[in-house]
Amino acid sequence: MMAAAPAMLSWMSSLADATRARTLRLIERHELTVADLCAVLQLPQSTVSRHLKVLADDGWVAARPEGTSRLYRMTLERLDPAARRLWGLLREQTAGMRGAAQDDQRLATILAERQSRSQAFFSSAAGEWDRLRREMFGERVDLHAVAGLLDEDWVVGDLGCGTGQVAAALAPCVRQVIAVDRSRAMLRAARQRLAAVRNVELRQGELDALPIERPTLDAAAICLVLHHTADPLAVLRETARVLRPGGRVLVIDMLEHDRHEYQQRMGHVWLGFAHAQITGWLEDAGFDRVRLRPLPPAPQASGPALFAAAARRHEAGEQATDSQRRTS
Repeated sequence: MMAAAPAMLSWMSSLADATRARTLRLIERHELTVADLCAVLQLPQSTVSRHLKVLADDGWVAARPEGTSRLYRMTLERLDPAARRLWGLLREQTAGMRGAAQDDQRLATILAERQSRSQAFFSSAAGEWDRLRREMFGERVDLHAVAGLLDEDWVVGDLGCGTGQVAAALAPCVRQVIAVDRSRAMLRAARQRLAAVRNVELRQGELDALPIERPTLDAAAICLVLHHTADPLAVLRETARVLRPGGRVLVIDMLEHDRHEYQQRMGHVWLGFAHAQITGWLEDAGFDRVRLRPLPPAPQASGPALFAAAARRHEAGEQATDSQRRTS
């Protein structure tokens, strides 16, 4: 007990500041640069950097390089269980503190700007998307990965369906495919591809606010789209909402890479994902039995390496137990 006391006192000291509490609220949910935090908190760079250093020294945050900037995030998965409990208490008690709502509004503006770059790319590139994907990742790489999902009685979601390539491959193997995309241009291309397919329903909508009212899906595939979303955790939580208990999700995306030109050229918001990042988000979103493996690259592929992560939505009554286990 005596050995734990100094650590607890240090954690309490680093959290005993309103600016640092506001900072952790933000970077618990999103990776943000110092410039992002300055804009949201309305503080100078020197002040934000000083607070981030205090938090980093006590293990609350970590940073990764992205171009000439660094992205900061809260390291919940690495924290001592006692530190997680302490943060949970502070988060609960400060949820309504002055300025929190304004922080959230300013953050939403920044995230919307990120998302708009991705949306602009898809609006202009729908006709070229299949060719671009082949050049970057090879022929039908995502279709090999989804083969293990299929059951002939299932209703499957193709979330971020693009031009309908995955939906076209799923349709002969399942009862129904619900294919969702935000881009009208992509959906027009998908409609042409799927004109003769009777069991695919195309819907326009956001991945963090899916146009699916209730738990309908037995499985969902999110193929090469998560890196275009401002808030991947929100997308995974929304996916869990529309899956039946015990339903499966498959995420296919890029491993971490340094192709910074993709942000400007194709509107990528994320430069791939780390193993722990995806695993942690899936667990936080309400999934268990998470398995992640790298995919073998296609010989002709010029893009970054890919991974496939599969997980199961909690059965009824399991989520509370698992949450209690993680925070105990």
